[in-house]
Amino acid sequence: MKEIKGKTALITGAATGIGRATSIMLAELGVNIAVNFAHSDADARALESELSRIGVRSLLYRADVSRDDQVRKMVSTVKDQLGRIDFLVNNAGVTHYVDMDDLEGMSESYWDDIMGVNVKGNFFVTRACAAELRKNGGRVVNVSSIAGEMGRGSCIAYAVSKAAVSSLTRAFARVLAPEATVNAVAPGIVNTRWVAGREKHIQTQSAGTPLQRIAEAEDVARMIVALITSADFVTGQIVVVDGGFSL
Repeated sequence: MKEIKGKTALITGAATGIGRATSIMLAELGVNIAVNFAHSDADARALESELSRIGVRSLLYRADVSRDDQVRKMVSTVKDQLGRIDFLVNNAGVTHYVDMDDLEGMSESYWDDIMGVNVKGNFFVTRACAAELRKNGGRVVNVSSIAGEMGRGSCIAYAVSKAAVSSLTRAFARVLAPEATVNAVAPGIVNTRWVAGREKHIQTQSAGTPLQRIAEAEDVARMIVALITSADFVTGQIVVVDGGFSL
């Protein structure tokens, strides 16, 4: 396993779900954590307390990743206060629940919101971190989705955005090589607040899964950590984490 104690990870959308689980797992390995969040103030503060208990340095930074000016200020602050950026986890994402066949319900504002955060945000943050990642032999892990591979999910725009994330992963793997690696995880449905109370959606997106359950945030976080710590010769790959649902 790669020695990562004392290094720094910037994790977008870190206050809840997969981002929170990844933050805690990396912190337990001695990694300092820059916690990006947009709305979840109380959750971000709770995560900060947990990171303090673990004993690593942390920084909370509110930024809308779809805004390049905010992203650049965030990255500059992380470098100033934590000293470096070694790992980037592009986890921030949004969706709107619109049935796939409800074409008129897929509004322009939904498209702009989803593509802004999920695609532009991924590009903006990776670009802003590129020099640090090259300098430090960094690791990037993007959170894509099997929606991008299968063309189905919470809505058409979300599926398209995650296909774009997978493409960005491959593009940045070329651009940042050989100094840094860039990979993605593509989860199936994950038991987070995103799907709370949406039993029909959960059933539709998980029926027939060989492992007979949906993913927990920790299932995905473990793969993210593995790509950071144990995959020095892997880049440009989309690793599916769906319990076999897409078989």
